Amino acid sequence: MSAEQSIPKNSPDSQGSPDSPVLRDLTAPRDGLVPVIDRIQPLRAWCEAAARAPQEPVAVDAERASSYRYSARAYLIQLRTASAGTALIDPLAFTIPQGLKTLLGQREWVLHAAGADLPSLAELGLVPASLFDTELAARLLGMEKVGLGAVVADTLGLRLAKEHSAADWSQRPLPESWLVYAALDVEVLIEVKDVLAQRLAQAGKTAWAQQEFEHERTHEPGPTRSASWRGLHGLGALKSPRQLAAARAMWTRRDEIAAREDLSPHRVIRDRDLVAAAKEAPRGREAFERALPKAMRAKDQWWKTARSGVELPEAHLPARSERSYPPPHKLWSKKYPEVAERYRAVRAAVAQRAEDLELPSENLLQPGLLRHWVWEHEGAGAEEEVAAALQQLGARPWQVEQSAPVIHRAMLEDVAPPATNAP
Repeated sequence: MSAEQSIPKNSPDSQGSPDSPVLRDLTAPRDGLVPVIDRIQPLRAWCEAAARAPQEPVAVDAERASSYRYSARAYLIQLRTASAGTALIDPLAFTIPQGLKTLLGQREWVLHAAGADLPSLAELGLVPASLFDTELAARLLGMEKVGLGAVVADTLGLRLAKEHSAADWSQRPLPESWLVYAALDVEVLIEVKDVLAQRLAQAGKTAWAQQEFEHERTHEPGPTRSASWRGLHGLGALKSPRQLAAARAMWTRRDEIAAREDLSPHRVIRDRDLVAAAKEAPRGREAFERALPKAMRAKDQWWKTARSGVELPEAHLPARSERSYPPPHKLWSKKYPEVAERYRAVRAAVAQRAEDLELPSENLLQPGLLRHWVWEHEGAGAEEEVAAALQQLGARPWQVEQSAPVIHRAMLEDVAPPATNAP
């Protein structure tokens, strides 16, 4: 079967309506599957081939194993340039050489959802000179679906197989079908970039995209997983401080085990099981162990851990909720109704402006940033003051330019006195 295979419009395997364009399945790399590079010499050869065309961008992807491992390290790196072709690099096999770091450090990278891959690549000393994020570009263009498969289909009329995205890439050897999937992730990425760049130019959004790409390249990434026990799913089911203390102690032990054994925390104990056991911990050991999975090992150790939380002195028990700034916006309607009203007005204005610009509201202005601004500003002030405050909170220049006027206008309307009928 060829790498590209057409799917008829009315085939049960086709996507969309009968009027949708024909999609061709891209089932394998067009030049064949390259072997995994697990020695320095083949990698040097690829670098030499890529260096012959220093202006070419490089398509970049990385495969992690976040559902299986504690670390967020890259277990496979995919690179592709027009001159050198595709490289599938096993970063476990050797230390990344300086030659590759230098080569990539001088190039524009083309990635899809760059924020997911940049931290793990930076750990290896791989940092781009500039980047183009095809997912972010698709968002700025207002595309309805922004996953890689959807964007490739929209821009190139090709359909990619995406069946191994959640695989355990830490295992060795990697199956051939997984390697085909990995190679396809960079096979057409530069072609996709070219189409999206043209669309951005036509929409007058090139400068916006460049600001977003540079922000993504330079901003400090957050933690790859929750750094606090407060991030446990279902924590709201725990009503007493002693239940919360048990959950905190169990989360800490789970995190220590997961880090030591390089396991995803949910493979030690799932959130829902941890919370269920913590809920029963104040009632005693029997109730606690009934709440744990039947096959759970070391139940005695988990009970001792939970009890260490339950038996803490009153002064050391955790509060029901952690203080945050600003307070959670879900509480505003009850505790801060005037702030809630301002937020509703401003959020609606930003949403309308985003719709006019044909992009998602959260890409025009991040919701957390908008809430922070609303919390701190009771009055409209001058439009220049709105703009300065947004920029100080981290909004990019294009976001400030597009959102500050509508926020200012919404605040003026919100604080204006109600109209009255003349006598």
